[in-house]
Amino acid sequence: MTSGSGTRRYRDAKGRPVVVVTGMGLVTSVGRSVDETWAAMRAGRSGIRRITRFPIDGLRTTIAGTVDFMGVEPYSGPDLCFEMARSAAQEALDQAGHTTGEFRGPLYLATPPAELEWEQRIALRKAPLDCSKTGYPRLMAAARTGHFRHVFERYQFASVADRLAGHIGSRGLPISVSTACASGASAIQLGVEAIRRGDTDLAISVGTDSSVQLESLIRFSLLSALSTCNDQPEKASRPFSKTRDGFVMAEGAGAVVLESLESAMARSAEILGVVSGCGEKADDYHRTRSRPDGSAIIGAIRNAISDADLAPDAIDYVNAHGTSTPENDKMECLSLYAVMGERASTVPVSSIKSMIGHTLSAAGAIEAVISLLSLQRGVLLPTINYDEPDPDIALDVVPNEARSARIRHVLSNSFGFGGQNVSLVLSCAD
Repeated sequence: MTSGSGTRRYRDAKGRPVVVVTGMGLVTSVGRSVDETWAAMRAGRSGIRRITRFPIDGLRTTIAGTVDFMGVEPYSGPDLCFEMARSAAQEALDQAGHTTGEFRGPLYLATPPAELEWEQRIALRKAPLDCSKTGYPRLMAAARTGHFRHVFERYQFASVADRLAGHIGSRGLPISVSTACASGASAIQLGVEAIRRGDTDLAISVGTDSSVQLESLIRFSLLSALSTCNDQPEKASRPFSKTRDGFVMAEGAGAVVLESLESAMARSAEILGVVSGCGEKADDYHRTRSRPDGSAIIGAIRNAISDADLAPDAIDYVNAHGTSTPENDKMECLSLYAVMGERASTVPVSSIKSMIGHTLSAAGAIEAVISLLSLQRGVLLPTINYDEPDPDIALDVVPNEARSARIRHVLSNSFGFGGQNVSLVLSCAD
């Protein structure tokens, strides 16, 4: 980020404001902060455990990467989403040196779709209403009574973003994003684009997800998407391994404070890294499957690298989407080869989902933070449970143990159901 004359260059090669990260926050199944999570992951510790939140009798999958230490009582998905987002955002704001309640930028929040839980559905069904119908008419009848305002406040899609915006004091209407497993990366991309356009010089992007609930678990199970390795929870998530049998649902939150380089320098903020490239490409092939030729995933990766004004050879490390599903892992491998050529076999590729599971809407934000930490600390996190290589996936997956390495540019991939694909390029601050 310096020119040949030694003066700071505030714009990139395309004439846009350079967007830097000045604060980061994390909540995962292995820790409630950046340092706790990093220490656990560097040691290769798993956060996958047996589910205790709801009855699991008769379920094919009974494990998940739950966040059970936040103390949300009484439990509800939106409340846990908020508490994780608040914790991660608070950590990021503190590190960036911004005052809570007075944040002068917009909020972009990745969050799962809002759905009533069984407790609320049963309460609505039992309510003495002048309506014999079910579904939407009954919801409207309940709303007319005025007795279910608390349900409305918790379960409208924007509720988590509204509460978080009130807590941090962000400017304007908060933006809620739900682009499946790409949501966290999408929230970061929106913040980057707002700064590049000159709409703001400051933003906070947060991803949060509390989808480990009975109905969600059953739905993913019916898609045969989940691992059934219930007897050894810590071994269930096995990205890129020949024995992988599905992903493990998980919860968590990640947050980054984004600023223009000029803004960060003006207030002498510590610069943790640069969001140098964002790329996206939609895939209309299938609701849950990628196009067989991988064109959308390949396009997202190429777009991110091009947006960063880099060549594929500049990518030193890949933080993989790496879900541990048979099709996704193979498709990601094929896409990396399409972009990088034979060099893909030697570029280190890690999947932290092997340790914390798949945090769905939060994954892109959590993995962006981890990518920045790898750049800062010169450590590539391991892909654990890599006990039996898949001969069809010829990648260096940093198997089972962390590795020291000097890297400058990381590609972080997020590929979601519905063909929603986003890749980010994170770069060193110097």
